Amino acid sequence: MLKEASPKWYPVYTRSRAEKQAFELLQKKGVESYLPLQKTLKQWSDRKKWVTEPLFQSYLFVRITQQQQTEVLMTKGIVRFLYHAGRIAAMPDQQINEIQLLLSNEIDLEVTAEHIAPGEKVVIKAGPLKGLSGEMVSYKSQKQLVVRLENLGQSILVNASSALVDRL
Repeated sequence: MLKEASPKWYPVYTRSRAEKQAFELLQKKGVESYLPLQKTLKQWSDRKKWVTEPLFQSYLFVRITQQQQTEVLMTKGIVRFLYHAGRIAAMPDQQINEIQLLLSNEIDLEVTAEHIAPGEKVVIKAGPLKGLSGEMVSYKSQKQLVVRLENLGQSILVNASSALVDRL
């Protein structure tokens, strides 16, 4: 008898603005999924309003085995899995944990698809983000920690004082 592989986190691409709907449908199917959300202040011509938006536009994450991939693709709103080197890209549990840590502290985050040149590897040694590792870069004249999500092609920028950061 074949042993079923343990579930892994996979990023999936959704239709534009269909992240929340696809997430709810996956939840109803019993598929473990994660949709990172953040509150942002939106400005319209007549008012300002706080809205909850996905941290990564058109992406959400599912924790599944290979046998569940078809079930995920058959969910309304899901377009495809992300591929890396010809295979479906899996994400390490640590990256999902880091995203959850960043969002749990309600820190002002900025997501960028801009490729940031590799820098020095660092870890935050104090504060609410203690233990978070990434790369230190200089961005918009401020010191910020970058958590790079290789398989997603995105990076998260977080303000971090250099006094709270140690080299790895």
